[in-house]
Amino acid sequence: MIIGLTGSLCAGKGTVAGLLKQKGFEYVSLSDILREYLDSLGMERTRENLIAKGNELRENKGAGILAKWALAKIKSNKTIVDGIRNPEEAKELKARPDFHLVAVDAPLEIRFKRMLQRERGEKDPKKLSDFRKLDKKDKGIGQKGTGQQVGKCMKMAEIVLVNDKSLSVLHQKCERLLSDLEKKEPKFKRPSWDEYFMEVANAISKRASCDRGRSGCVFAKDRQILVTGYVGSPVGFPHCDEAGHQMKKLIHEDGTVTQHCVRTVHAEQNAICQAARRGVSLDGATLYCRMTPCRTCAMLLINCGVKRVVCERRYHAGAESEEMLKQAGIPLDYFSDEFQQYTNQ
Repeated sequence: MIIGLTGSLCAGKGTVAGLLKQKGFEYVSLSDILREYLDSLGMERTRENLIAKGNELRENKGAGILAKWALAKIKSNKTIVDGIRNPEEAKELKARPDFHLVAVDAPLEIRFKRMLQRERGEKDPKKLSDFRKLDKKDKGIGQKGTGQQVGKCMKMAEIVLVNDKSLSVLHQKCERLLSDLEKKEPKFKRPSWDEYFMEVANAISKRASCDRGRSGCVFAKDRQILVTGYVGSPVGFPHCDEAGHQMKKLIHEDGTVTQHCVRTVHAEQNAICQAARRGVSLDGATLYCRMTPCRTCAMLLINCGVKRVVCERRYHAGAESEEMLKQAGIPLDYFSDEFQQYTNQ
């Protein structure tokens, strides 16, 4: 169960999230993701900066970008996603069959008093009239474009929690909320073709024999699987899981040194070998793999005539491969902007 929280300013979304965390829910906040983004830019965490940069991100990277970043952070099937402020964020999250959108609300005067009582880094308004203006702006009233539209998000919610009384009453409402949601059968979502082949690639990765990157891949064409592959040593040679890693150092032009395990053959390379042995052409195929292919694999993919590459996430040292595939005119799509990191590299 993934519970998304939206709602009016100072209605108590954080309190609701805290009560749900006591029930074992993990916590992911779109607002915290945005605050981290401000930190990376060296900007002050003011409410105006949060709104401005959030709107800028939605304009440049799509209105659902923060939700995409949040989905990449979800590690548990019991998670709260807090701070949903744009309908496209809600739509992005609603693609999950186990997602439920909940709105938290309270009368304006009560919310203003709560704002005065709290201590937060953003510069909050001190007058009710200013708070009313901010509330309208937050809800997107009179606003155009891809900015914050909390009002529309609240209309998309399955359940509205009115937090206008004591904490104990809110606690009771949260208990009823969980009970109601648990009774709902999860909606079945038929996977897209990309999701289907990526799920197959992830299943194949379980055969991989190097724990530094248990990767698997699928080559598909015309919605049919051509060949598959996973990370493993050459036939008859010991695997990493048996003999340990065979690490080699690589010195780069800028003097940096990285370490790589060379005992195994990459998933993409193994799949290409399988295709060669069985006389299967990969010309015009799409590759589905865990992360950005390495430089060597990228060169092989270009020469195989692959027409598209779909990755689950990015490889932290994949910039050169991305540039090569771009020059070759091969589209490279990612399920997530999360980076795959290797230890001791």
